[in-house]
Amino acid sequence: MIDLRSDTVTKPTEEMRRAMYNAEVGDDVYKEDPTVRELEETAADILGKESALFVTSGTQGNQIAVLTHCRPGQELLLEAESHIFYYESGAVSALAGVQTRTISGNRGAMDPKAVLSAIRSEDIHYPETGLICLENTHNRAGGAVISVGNMEEIHSIANANKIPVHLDGARLFNAAAAAGVDVKEFTKSTDTVQICLSKGLGAPVGSLLAGTTDFIQQARKWRKRLGGGMRQAGVIAAPGLIALTKMKDRLGEDQWNARVLAEGIESIPGMKLASQPETNIVVADVANLNITSDIFVERLRAEGVITGTFGATHVRFVTHFDISEDQIQQAIEAIARAARQ
Repeated sequence: MIDLRSDTVTKPTEEMRRAMYNAEVGDDVYKEDPTVRELEETAADILGKESALFVTSGTQGNQIAVLTHCRPGQELLLEAESHIFYYESGAVSALAGVQTRTISGNRGAMDPKAVLSAIRSEDIHYPETGLICLENTHNRAGGAVISVGNMEEIHSIANANKIPVHLDGARLFNAAAAAGVDVKEFTKSTDTVQICLSKGLGAPVGSLLAGTTDFIQQARKWRKRLGGGMRQAGVIAAPGLIALTKMKDRLGEDQWNARVLAEGIESIPGMKLASQPETNIVVADVANLNITSDIFVERLRAEGVITGTFGATHVRFVTHFDISEDQIQQAIEAIARAARQ
């Protein structure tokens, strides 16, 4: 089967497996795991932040950021289809006691003027704006890259109003690869950033939250409160270190495969793209086939391709390092057969 559901389905490389076996470990709750410390220090350096914290998942990293930045009763500004709002089970309200105020974006990018307008004025009837969250790349916008310029404008507005900015950068290295810039060009416009090791970078588990030393010290306590304090975590930090230092340099291959896949889909009668792919996510619209995305996904599975729905008539395909150029061609042929049924 050709699995294009997500870049989370990647298997650890042989080098990662060897690193897991040979990892030097200690009790990370006591800050005694040398491999975890190396991963955190490396991440902080790459992301241009003072300190970093190894967490179990991107969702946990985002939630720790909200919990650390905000007080109960505050309000969080974020894009209307962002991951934190759409896919994290309402955790910001359930855990942090903050309410969300969503702003509709253009391919995931919020208009800075709309962000400024959404910031609450001082009034006893209103919650205080406690945090602004960005997402790059933007998942539901089809892996769209939020530009450095857009992030700089929003960060400037946030600074002027003494509001921190958190970046859900689960696929931030995809954005950097597509834009052809160092990842620090994006992170300089944030107070905190979360990156996933287990998506395009291919590690089996884990994410990192980065910010100031004081912030990360507070975040460490929230990680403990959420049950995220890990012991001999070097065995999972070791493949994360390989992911962070080596796998980011090959993301252009996935993005090339996504473009090839998109061109193939566009050539199939009845198929069209929801948008042109910028990174490793391709979203196709099957509405002209007069079927739902659920039916199309079932047909594709029968043809040997696994993918997922992304709305009533949208189907999402995600390329990753376990997918070869040959498999992309096979997938295009399978999509064509499914479309002809």
